[in-house]
Amino acid sequence: MNIRWRSRAIVVSGRWPSTFAALRHRNYRLWFVGQTVSLMGTWMQSVAQGWVVYLLTGSELALGTISFISTFPTLFLMLPAGALADRVSRRQVLLATQTAMMILAFILAILAATGALRVWHIGLLAFGLGIANSFDAPARQSLAVEMVDDRRDLMNAIALNSTIFNLARVVGPAVGGLVLAAFGPAWCFGLNGVSFLAVILALSLMRLPDAHRTPLNKPLMAQIVEGLQYIRGNGLIRTIIVLIAVSTLFGFSYAVLMPVYAADVLHVGETGLGVLNAALGVGALIGSLTVASLAQFRRKGLLLMAGSLLFPLALLFFAFSRSFPLSLGCLALVGFAFVTQNATGNTLVQTIVPDELRGRVMAVYSLMFFGTAPFGSLQAGTLAQAFGPTAGVAVGAAISLAFAIGVALAVPSLRRMSE
Repeated sequence: MNIRWRSRAIVVSGRWPSTFAALRHRNYRLWFVGQTVSLMGTWMQSVAQGWVVYLLTGSELALGTISFISTFPTLFLMLPAGALADRVSRRQVLLATQTAMMILAFILAILAATGALRVWHIGLLAFGLGIANSFDAPARQSLAVEMVDDRRDLMNAIALNSTIFNLARVVGPAVGGLVLAAFGPAWCFGLNGVSFLAVILALSLMRLPDAHRTPLNKPLMAQIVEGLQYIRGNGLIRTIIVLIAVSTLFGFSYAVLMPVYAADVLHVGETGLGVLNAALGVGALIGSLTVASLAQFRRKGLLLMAGSLLFPLALLFFAFSRSFPLSLGCLALVGFAFVTQNATGNTLVQTIVPDELRGRVMAVYSLMFFGTAPFGSLQAGTLAQAFGPTAGVAVGAAISLAFAIGVALAVPSLRRMSE
């Protein structure tokens, strides 16, 4: 069967509808299954780890500190990790990072099972996890193009990666909560360790094409500088990366204030907080499936700008909402738009960048995405402490919206970008 119905909504190629077109490729099917299992385990561990930290300390500051420790290494290691991803096999890098993360999860499980677990253990292991994630992110981002034989399915693969993440974010914490209540945190940590076997097996079974690699005798720092110079010299890639950075720094920081909104603004308590997060996750899941369905839509620059404008606009409505149903709708739109912006931006960058620079460029992209988040949380918390939670969310959303409007007006070539 080989049918193509060309419309904006549906394209069927082989036996896969357009929403899941990347699953036509064997390597991506292996990745999809393995990564889904692994990420569900990761979310299970996240739930249990937060619970244990709060149980041991009774401190909200401790929760934030552990989160910061786990992201801190990315600020220093992401760029060298991107250069490494251009020098050696990206699959080998991922096998090493996933194995390291599996070992860290098992150490956490053993410490919890024996009753020896202390907060400093969790902090040290979180730092180790941050190091592994620093090398994992650029290799994982740049491997997507190697897992699909047809570049036209690249956007679909990237969008389905977001689907995996958001599906795991909805299912993983729910399962993790049940396991935590029934068997304790050690089981959550142990099951997370076991879940890494799925993605390690998937990577081992892939048949990947030979890719161009930078010669190993080239100095690492020279490689990093070469990647940064490429970004500086390419106006469209530079604009996309800065747009994503501003949205993450000033827009995504609302997440740290969600408990405050649930408790003191909307007065819906712990249950309401869970529902607010679920609405965000459902919106993000719908967004990732929508972007996956639009892989054949050529005006991807227009799609990027639509997501970049809708995300802070929906966030502004959420900031001033005092209605629980309206807040749920706003957060669903926030999740939808954020995924639309980031999946499309990721695709456009990977479409433009040459293979030999892919790891370094995606390292900068990942650094702007992950590395700015802790500072965004800090500014949101500071504003909320001084002027209230509405200001903490609204100021960041307004800055993001103003910047997106400025980009739309000043860089019209961006919204006209197409494959």
